[in-house]
Amino acid sequence: MAPRRCPCGTGLTYAECCGRLHDGTAAAATAEQLVRSRYSAFAVGDAAHLEATWDPATRPRWVAVDPAVRWTGLEVLATTGGRVFDAEGTVTFRAHSRVGGVEHVQDERSRFRRVDGRWVYVDGDPA
Repeated sequence: MAPRRCPCGTGLTYAECCGRLHDGTAAAATAEQLVRSRYSAFAVGDAAHLEATWDPATRPRWVAVDPAVRWTGLEVLATTGGRVFDAEGTVTFRAHSRVGGVEHVQDERSRFRRVDGRWVYVDGDPA
């Protein structure tokens, strides 16, 4: 059986891509990579990764994933900053999901910043 592809859409295997970020053997080098890992965390049900990568200043008390949601695709539409040597950045993306046979699309412009050298999700607005 072939290794499964990463849900974030890079074409890499999960182990080569977001799996490394989820298991803690790697950290996101860019804000876009963090968006991809967070999308994949929703897809694989990894609430711990979502909590760990959420800015402590804006993180809710409870982070959960809904097992009824099937995440079906991610499109990164634009980035501003968020590169290896930046302190802040934004990523505009479109996430596709399906719940009970109904397609959903979420467009968001997310804000990120570095905390202790690591990228974290701050918040987002509908794009």
